[in-house]
Amino acid sequence: MGKIIALANQKGGVGKTTTSMNLAASLATLEKKVLLIDADPQANASSGLGVDIGKVDCSIYECIIDKADVREAIYTTDIDRLDIIPSHINLVGAEVEMLNLERREFVIKSILEPLKSEYDYILIDCSPSLGLITVNALTAANSVIIPVQCEYFALEGISKLLSTIKIIKQKLNPELELEGFLLTMYDSRLRLANQIYEEVKRHFQELVFKTVIQRNVKLSEAPSHGLPVILYDAMSTGAKNHLALAKEIIMKNQ
Repeated sequence: MGKIIALANQKGGVGKTTTSMNLAASLATLEKKVLLIDADPQANASSGLGVDIGKVDCSIYECIIDKADVREAIYTTDIDRLDIIPSHINLVGAEVEMLNLERREFVIKSILEPLKSEYDYILIDCSPSLGLITVNALTAANSVIIPVQCEYFALEGISKLLSTIKIIKQKLNPELELEGFLLTMYDSRLRLANQIYEEVKRHFQELVFKTVIQRNVKLSEAPSHGLPVILYDAMSTGAKNHLALAKEIIMKNQ
């Protein structure tokens, strides 16, 4: 059975989508069968993996609201073994439309249920909010990765996210675990970045991934070419970091 991992942080700009795309691509490169769910209305993970958003007929939105067949929403990517269910701007209004649905927190869980046996990993790129779609993602997931930016306000908001995770664990998904905190946009030359790293490590200890995602130009450039960094420049720091993260997750889940 595949493991479902949500990548969540209600704070925007922490490298969540970059990590989702590139971790998915790295896991696939390591010969795992991977499905990435783009649950962010901005659809950046979709376009970053080469999906032409304008030509998508069936997205995660249609699966949630119109009960479309989930297999109609699966698109292949340029990387072997990596598929994606793209997002759509309509997802912005989906939370309001979902209010009348029965068991509305379990919609994504039921969509993914038939796919679990077909993939080794299913990653969900959550939107930067703690709304109903993110609650759905966390209810469907086995574990959650929290990307933390190595900047001044990094730990702000994490307690809110952790209390949300705790509530979901208590009321909706008792199996939900913390996969780990991932430090992103790390620049070893900056004293502040090192202080944040030490602080997160002190707070969360073994829950912090050994791998750190460093600031990297190639990593920032790759999405504009519709490619994960491992296809854009396999020798770049960004590609090596995400490959190391993928290996760490595989080791942890053996």
